[in-house]
Amino acid sequence: MGWLRRRLWEPLLAQLRQGLSPERMAWSLALGLGAGVSPLVGSSTGLCILLAWAFKLNQVVMQVANYLAYPLQLALLIPFIRLGEWLFNAPRLPLSFEVLSQAIRADAWGALHTFWTSLWHAGVAWLLTAPLGAALLALVLTPLFRATARRFRPVSP
Repeated sequence: MGWLRRRLWEPLLAQLRQGLSPERMAWSLALGLGAGVSPLVGSSTGLCILLAWAFKLNQVVMQVANYLAYPLQLALLIPFIRLGEWLFNAPRLPLSFEVLSQAIRADAWGALHTFWTSLWHAGVAWLLTAPLGAALLALVLTPLFRATARRFRPVSP
């Protein structure tokens, strides 16, 4: 719990104490997580920067969420590939996380070439599902952050 408190709770609480609205906090966290699970590994940091700029959201919160989403990104890689295969009626690759990670370790560029179509399909699947998931998460988090903001109001000088 100490790690989670240091890496998630304290940075979020610091942003609320500095005056970040609960709504912006919820949307920043939700979109950071949504971008963080992109199957295009390595693109999430740039995507978070772009989303924060476009929607005037909090960059710190988005990057914390992106950082914490990494294990979820890896866990969702194969499901996004499978959903992409289904959406495009593409042949199912005999694929597992172990096969994919071994291929990347052996030859990253070769693996990218081999799995490019699958990753592209996974990216489309992510684009179709992530916005809805992020919106639902933001709607759930907003009342929680409102309650937290009331409890930990910024101290007036």
